[in-house]
Amino acid sequence: MGPDWFVLIGVAVIVVGFLLKLDAIAVVIIAAMTTSLIAELSFGDFLEQIGQAFVDNRTVSLFILTLPMIALSERYGLKEQAVNLIHRMRGMTAPRFLTYYTGIRQLTGIFGIRISGMVQFVRPIVHPMTSAAAREADLESPKNDEVIKAQSALSENIGNFFGQNGFVAASGVLLIVGTLEGLGYDVSPELIAGASLPMIVIAFVVAFINFRVMGRRLQAGSKASPDASTPAEEGSHE
Repeated sequence: MGPDWFVLIGVAVIVVGFLLKLDAIAVVIIAAMTTSLIAELSFGDFLEQIGQAFVDNRTVSLFILTLPMIALSERYGLKEQAVNLIHRMRGMTAPRFLTYYTGIRQLTGIFGIRISGMVQFVRPIVHPMTSAAAREADLESPKNDEVIKAQSALSENIGNFFGQNGFVAASGVLLIVGTLEGLGYDVSPELIAGASLPMIVIAFVVAFINFRVMGRRLQAGSKASPDASTPAEEGSHE
């Protein structure tokens, strides 16, 4: 094994750290430090690389500015308005709503429209609307609430991850193009985006099936959940 392969130990550190559910930032820093030491970089060079990476990608931290805005929106009734909107949609179920959201999320990704994210959209809007739809169908229970949280995040991940690759100027598409060109392949952003369209359709079909299964899980979860008021009522009659 040549010396160049040893730098991949940093990848192993990340995998082990994430499997053990350790602090993500600490794991990444330790993995980077391990890689730099194996590559025979000095500690000063390591700090320089970390600082340069932060400066080059400083725009990534702009999402922090959205946190106060989301907090103020929630304080002044954002969740309540999202729930009221679901109440006005007659016959809207939780699986159907998440299916619609996934499709809309993929379409906005294809056209390069950035409308959402876990913090900005799923937590204050998508999850409350999905929960309200389940409540309208009498499927509310502590177990089902955890399922709805996970499925709301899943709909965002599927819609965003696959949908954005349908946009020729998306960062993921440009990264793929740059990597393949570096390996000697003659590709273009249009070619990558076109090749991504079948996967977008497949992802939507898989999500649709998943949400149908989710509907059955919610029904089973509501039936299995014990009624907390029953023991108290029985005791009062005695």
